Amino acid sequence: MLKKGNKLYSILFGNCPKCHRESMYKNKNPYHLSDILKMHERCSFCATKYKIEPSFFYGSMYVSYAVGIAFAVAAFIISNLFFGSSLIVSFICIVGTLVCFMPVIMRLSRNIWINLFMSYDPNLANKSKT
Repeated sequence: MLKKGNKLYSILFGNCPKCHRESMYKNKNPYHLSDILKMHERCSFCATKYKIEPSFFYGSMYVSYAVGIAFAVAAFIISNLFFGSSLIVSFICIVGTLVCFMPVIMRLSRNIWINLFMSYDPNLANKSKT
């Protein structure tokens, strides 16, 4: 279902948006908080530079807002509509969800942001590492 060459693959797994062969992040675990935003400067396979310009990833803050809203709506629907919780309990679930998933939301928003500007290149993906 999720194969290399699909933008969703790069977004969900945090791989290089050009070749999908390497993680953009130095530590794949988003819950290792000291390394949450530490990225490689370039892909070791295709040499794609991740930080296109200074402050490139500031734009991902706007994406982060939308992703956070999606997580909050999902938490509300699950807690209120499926479990019939009160609004106070639903609010607590929303806050808990946003706190627990903050590292994932930050990474997802960066992945979405960079994939808006770069596309998969099958020629780079099939090239051997030099």
